[in-house]
Amino acid sequence: MLTSVDFSGRPFHFIGIGGIGMSALAYVLLERKLPVSGSDLRLSHITERLKTLGAHIFLSQDASNLEHFSRVRAEAEVMAIASSAVATVTPIANRRLTGASTVLPQIICSTAINESNAEYQAALELGCPIFHRSDLLAALIKDYRSIAIAGTHGKTTTSSLISYLLLEADLDPTVIVGGEVKAWQGNARFGQGDYLVAEADESDGSLVKFEPYVGIITNAELDHPDHYSSLDEVVEIFQTFASRCNVTIGCIDCETVRDRITPHISYSLNPDSGADYTVDQIRYGGDGTTARVLERGQVLGQLNIQLLGHHNLSNAIAAVAVGRLLGLEFPVIARALASFEGARRRFEHRGAANNILFIDDYAHHPSEIRATLSSARLQAAESSPKRRVVAVFQPHRYSRTATFLAEFAESFRDADVVVLSDIYSAGEPDSGQINGQQVADLFATRHSRVHYQPTLPAISNFLAATLAPGDLVIFLGAGNLNQLIPDAISTQQVAEKAAS
Repeated sequence: MLTSVDFSGRPFHFIGIGGIGMSALAYVLLERKLPVSGSDLRLSHITERLKTLGAHIFLSQDASNLEHFSRVRAEAEVMAIASSAVATVTPIANRRLTGASTVLPQIICSTAINESNAEYQAALELGCPIFHRSDLLAALIKDYRSIAIAGTHGKTTTSSLISYLLLEADLDPTVIVGGEVKAWQGNARFGQGDYLVAEADESDGSLVKFEPYVGIITNAELDHPDHYSSLDEVVEIFQTFASRCNVTIGCIDCETVRDRITPHISYSLNPDSGADYTVDQIRYGGDGTTARVLERGQVLGQLNIQLLGHHNLSNAIAAVAVGRLLGLEFPVIARALASFEGARRRFEHRGAANNILFIDDYAHHPSEIRATLSSARLQAAESSPKRRVVAVFQPHRYSRTATFLAEFAESFRDADVVVLSDIYSAGEPDSGQINGQQVADLFATRHSRVHYQPTLPAISNFLAATLAPGDLVIFLGAGNLNQLIPDAISTQQVAEKAAS
């Protein structure tokens, strides 16, 4: 049985190829001219991109998807038997099939795929080597001079900032991130340079497999109570990751990173923190952020970014630290970061209609929601007249919602109106402990304007009746809530025409 990922030409088959993490890996393999196939339950622009590069995509997760490989294996067995000089002596089960094993694909799965999956079962029966997607990412990380970005929050933006910086500095990086970026038209990029920039996820513990040249830790909180029972378990994963990095860069504004991980290179928004990279003269605006950057107490220069809020300034300082470690001059770094427009679904402006601004954000943890709504409030406050902030939130997973219920209720202070949907399960079974109505009832004890609309159609109808010119409406969550945005914009366009 194959025990390590093989990049020599053996095919790869992804179960769930359309996922944001899986598709990025498949893209890089295709660009490396390796045979790739995969399955998913629906087609998307992501799977279309992979098909254009040569991937064969199955629109189901059935055992029959592997019949091609089974048929080729059978043909190889027949050829091996026919060429054997002792075919009448050795039982078929014990013969060495010289070509058969090479045609079985390497199966790549995410944590979402389990043994009840029919395609997974077929792969087991065929004897295919099966790898978690983190095994493939770990193998790619070892293949490059890699930079891996870890942390509970900010991974996608930080990894996108660093990738963009290396791209603008002509270092031609390979990129694997958890969001889509306009600069490379997707969630992955294949470069000819020495560097690979990858987002390193801690959600299932697989972070410990990675051995990058540089590891960044943005922060460390409990975010996945379905996998971890305590913050201590999360910290242990990050500590192991840090020990496997050649150089660790960490944000010491997070006490956990500061006190329990102790990175080689530190960064902070507090100029008195003693961090290697700090900032002062900060201005947070509705159109961007500016600050003066200091390197070990010495002024490097002015940084201007289009991203909003303190959390994004922190992410940008992480990129500065990486750039300086790689020997880039600060003016090169500053020019690159100034032109970065952000990743998809990270305070993404989706459009405007009837003087209503529509924003999409992936935030699904209380800390992320507070930071995102703080940015929304900044932008709303600078409008004339001031905009009303309408937060539409879809709680993500029963376990997360139940664990952080009190924190969620306190995280919407910067919203004028809160609209709540029922909980998006993300495949997690309903334990019966928590539901959307209970979430809304608790929110109502902390906020004066909370509206529970359990279904997506109900939310659409509510927004059509409630939104008013001048509003800033932000859709929050990691589920499917953002699919409402195009229709919501269209509804307001009709209203705008009717009023004119």
